[in-house]
Amino acid sequence: MKKLFQNIVLTFTLSIICGAYGYAQTPRPRLMVNIVVSSMHANDLTRYGSNFTNGGFNKLRDEGIWFSNASYDYMQTSTPVSLATIATGAMPSVHGVVANGWFDYVSNQKISLIKDDKEYSVNYSAGSGDYSPRQLSAQTLSDAVVECNNNSIVRTIAVEPLSAIVMAGHAGKAYWLETLQAAWTTTSYYGKDLDKWIAEYNRNEINEEFILKKWTPLHKFDNYRNSQVFCMEELKSNNKQLHYIQNETVVLKNPVVDIYEQMCYSPAGNTAVLAFAKQMIAKNNMGGDEDVDVLNVVLDTPRFISSRYGTESVEYEDMLYRLDRDLDEFITFVMAQVTDSRQVVITLTSDHGTSPSYNSPGKEQGRFNVRQAEVITNAFIGSQHGNGEWVLGIIDNAIYLNHNLIYEKGLAIADIQYDVATFVMQLRGVAHTLSAEALRSSYFGSGYGRKIQNGFYPRRSGDVIINLMPGWIPEVENIRSWSGSMYRYDTHVPLLIYGGGVTATKCNDKVDMTSLAATQAHLLGINPPSASEGEVLTIF
Repeated sequence: MKKLFQNIVLTFTLSIICGAYGYAQTPRPRLMVNIVVSSMHANDLTRYGSNFTNGGFNKLRDEGIWFSNASYDYMQTSTPVSLATIATGAMPSVHGVVANGWFDYVSNQKISLIKDDKEYSVNYSAGSGDYSPRQLSAQTLSDAVVECNNNSIVRTIAVEPLSAIVMAGHAGKAYWLETLQAAWTTTSYYGKDLDKWIAEYNRNEINEEFILKKWTPLHKFDNYRNSQVFCMEELKSNNKQLHYIQNETVVLKNPVVDIYEQMCYSPAGNTAVLAFAKQMIAKNNMGGDEDVDVLNVVLDTPRFISSRYGTESVEYEDMLYRLDRDLDEFITFVMAQVTDSRQVVITLTSDHGTSPSYNSPGKEQGRFNVRQAEVITNAFIGSQHGNGEWVLGIIDNAIYLNHNLIYEKGLAIADIQYDVATFVMQLRGVAHTLSAEALRSSYFGSGYGRKIQNGFYPRRSGDVIINLMPGWIPEVENIRSWSGSMYRYDTHVPLLIYGGGVTATKCNDKVDMTSLAATQAHLLGINPPSASEGEVLTIF
């Protein structure tokens, strides 16, 4: 009894000492919210920071951990590829997502990453629902959370189904906007019906309340850093020196005509997604019990706006200021769901940056004509081995060859790949090429070879991978800026972790984005996704 009494006293004394010196155990997070702002460059946090509120981007940056040197270490920095990296903690060479589609070398047919004829639209939905995550082979953070605790609520929201499904994985439920009426929907893979509250949300046409009847600048004109203008007519008469883009003015359509386009190409898309996210938390009581819940929010609208107007535009800048205010309200709402702020973790990052705008004043960028490259390459092979459909197509700078035809002709695929890689180097805008055989048989420890190899997945990647010169982008109508390169404007992204008891600090060390999923899992006290390659970041 005396020894037992001594142990009790010792335990009580230690608890007092630990409390006095701040060593009390941090409460386990009940709610994790992961926000992905598509096409946001890391430098946007500082470039536009003076016009941000104290409660949005700046709150996450100044009161959480700011990893200022986070980047992707591969070339294929497109949305599906990098969302898969965020979700799985693995390189594309491991998680297997190399684009939104690829060619099957047996059937010569293009395979979609999410299209699935086995699935269909759910009840109370008017959109297409023939999607699923079945082509995703690596476990996501959401999958790992549900595997650890089946009572955890996991939800993912995005404008596009591709973003929602890749970020979600197989567990929980994913929602996106229908293209016909901009109502929230999902696929039968995640459930046969929409929740009643979502169906009611759609019937009340709440998303339409966020449409901007006229997109005007949020701040005074002189406060903007950017100078290119497309659709803000009011700025033309201002004294500020502006580059108004002639013959490319985009006037916002009548919301009755095309609500979905409003969601994609105006700040309304961000507002609608975050408003729905708040309802998702409230209706599901996320964070309301001891079972950890996860909400993934992918903001696709910034990518649409940056691609159409360019990141040097006032439109892109104004969108960020409006998003900042939306984040301010959203963060306040999220933190109100728990009694202790350490029970919530909010992460914010991006799937990639984006290129300098094509035809920007004083800048020289080029366009790579993909269709022309296909025709020329096919003719080159035909001139040596006879006419035929030698090239199946080019997807995200990857050339897919017709293996069946090559076998029929008795040719060696490795030789054809090498010849094509050498030939394509002569095309305008091409900086480097590597064949699939070289990527399979060699190890590239540095330089452009490493970045291409980190994104190479033999079962799905093309026969020849093309790296364009800095500033060059594929020639696509109505596109001024694009991602998908190994250059810093595409790979360097913001990474902020807020809440969960982390210490406010700025970390300038180089961070690979494969580390995010492992760090999130560490914060939640679960095993990281099974294919995760990244190291847990120092967060306390």
